[in-house]
Amino acid sequence: MTEEELSRKVDEIAAKMTIEEKIAFCSGKDFWHTREMAGCEVPEMMMTDGPNGLRKQNGKPDALGAEGSEEATCFPTAVTAAQTWNRKLLYEEGRAIGEEAKEARVGVVLGPGVNIKRNPLCGRNFEYYSEDPYVAGELGASFVAGMQNETGIGASLKHFACNSQEYRRLQSDSQIDERTLREIYLRAFEKVVKKAQPATVMCAYNQINGTFCSDSKKLLTDILRKEWGFKGAVVTDWGALHNRTEAFRAGCDLVMPGGSAMGEKEARKALDQGKLDIECVNSSVALVNLQIMHFSRKRLQRRFITFAMAVYNVCNGGCKRLHLTGAIIGSVPMMYTGHGDRDKNTKNHLYSFSIVMHVDCRFPMCSIYFLLGKSIICKEIWFSP
Repeated sequence: MTEEELSRKVDEIAAKMTIEEKIAFCSGKDFWHTREMAGCEVPEMMMTDGPNGLRKQNGKPDALGAEGSEEATCFPTAVTAAQTWNRKLLYEEGRAIGEEAKEARVGVVLGPGVNIKRNPLCGRNFEYYSEDPYVAGELGASFVAGMQNETGIGASLKHFACNSQEYRRLQSDSQIDERTLREIYLRAFEKVVKKAQPATVMCAYNQINGTFCSDSKKLLTDILRKEWGFKGAVVTDWGALHNRTEAFRAGCDLVMPGGSAMGEKEARKALDQGKLDIECVNSSVALVNLQIMHFSRKRLQRRFITFAMAVYNVCNGGCKRLHLTGAIIGSVPMMYTGHGDRDKNTKNHLYSFSIVMHVDCRFPMCSIYFLLGKSIICKEIWFSP
C-alpha cells in the first residue's frame, strides 16, 4: 500500500466513525496500547520505552518497571552514548533497538530524549544527550533515522519541551524568554524534526510561561508543525494531559495512558456548545490513525525463515549488538603525558580508556573488556571524539 493509498484509507475510516468514537480513539486503550477499531479494521499498536533498549511489559503494566518486562538488550544510556560524538554509532543503535522492537511486535519506541541538561538534579539527565543543543540534535536525528529508515519502527521524540527539572515536574512552570527558548531549549528538537521526521513527538508535563505543554498551540502547532514541518502525531507523556479540550485545540493528538476516558465527556460537551471545532478532532484522528496504520503495517512485515537462517540471525544479531554496546559504553578520552625515552618528540598523546560490560539475558554470555590505547580503540570500535 502506497502512502497515498494509506492516506485515502485513513480518510475512509474516519468517515465511518461517530463523534464519540473519534474522541475515544484519540486516547489509548490501556497503559501501552492505542485503541483498536475492529469495525473499521484499525488494529491496536503497542508503544514501549525506551531510548536505551526495549522495556516491553506483557503482564501488569506500570511506569516504574516493578512488574518486570521481556528480556531485551540494554544499551548504554544517552548520557554515555553522547560521549562518543559519533553520528554513525547512534544511527546503528537506533537500528538495533528498532530491530528488537520489530521482533517484539512494537510499533513505536519512546525515544530519544533531547532535552537540555540545565539542572544536575533533573531525574531524566541519564536519558538526555547533552547540555549542547547541537550535539543533542545531531545524535538524536541519527538515532531516529537509524530506527525508522532501517527497520520501519517509529520513534517518539521527547520530552517537548523544557523538561529540565525533577522537582514538581508535573506542575512546574519554566519561565523562558523567546530567544533563550529558541536558541537553547528548542534547537535540538528542531534539528531532529527537520532532519529525521520522527513518527511522534511526546509533549512534556511542565508548563512553559504559564501554559501546559499539552495545551500549548504555540508549541505544538505554530512552532512544531507550521514552522518546522512536523508531519506526525503528538502524544502526551504518560499522565501529562491537563485539559482534553484545550489539548485538541493545541494539536495534542493522542492521550496516554488510556483506559480512563479522561476528558472525553468534556470534549463532547465543548463540541456541542461550539467551544471546540470538530476539525481539531478530525485532524487528531487522522494523524493518530495514519501512524497506527503505517507502523503497524511495517512491524507486521516479518520474513518467514528456515531454522538454519534463524540460528544465523540470532548469532549475527547478538554479535552486532555486543560490538555496538562495546563501542559506546564508557568511551572517555583522556590525556597521557609521555615520559623519558617512550616519546622524545611528543609530550602528550590522546588515549581512550574504556571499561566495557555487556550482558544479554537471551544468551549465556557476559563479556567485560578493558581497552587502553588509541590504536585499539580507533580500530576495533571506531571511536571518533
